[in-house]
Amino acid sequence: MNTRIEKDFTFSTGLYFAGEFYINLYEMTLSILVETDSIMNQNTAMERISYFIHEVLQNSILIHQDEKDQITKYKDAHLRLCELPEQPYDMILANVLLLKLNSILEGKLVITDLILGSTMSEGIRNIVVAEVAENALSGNYWWNKNNTSMTDKTCIEADNIVNLFKSDEWNDLSMSWEEKVTK
Repeated sequence: MNTRIEKDFTFSTGLYFAGEFYINLYEMTLSILVETDSIMNQNTAMERISYFIHEVLQNSILIHQDEKDQITKYKDAHLRLCELPEQPYDMILANVLLLKLNSILEGKLVITDLILGSTMSEGIRNIVVAEVAENALSGNYWWNKNNTSMTDKTCIEADNIVNLFKSDEWNDLSMSWEEKVTK
């Protein structure tokens, strides 16, 4: 198909950094290649992006994965966490988001570039390209998995469970792909 589109998003999160809690507002622009001819799959892919940003990431708390005591406290308070491999700077969030969104898009759409700025960055916007993010953060981590997890702990727990029935998180959310009809 080779169509390129852009989409802007705004979201807010809390973040825990240097022993302090902050609220931050983000503005993000995605540059996207459309890799499917199916309009239904294109729409589903955009729904997945919106769902992850507005229902999963929005109002979560960004935190470095090594902040074990603080993570425990936030989890005990039933707060949603986004555990990052480094301190929650805009650049690391931009890399992780690009990879996570591409994972949940499963090649139907491909985010090639992501621009992220925030209130705390005072006008500086981070520009990340897919190849750089993939080189920096490859591996078996939550941001490379096709689900709504924002922590490796839930991914590890899920990997160790034997399911008798297949549960597809995206199907449960009515965001599964259109099946190809073969004759």
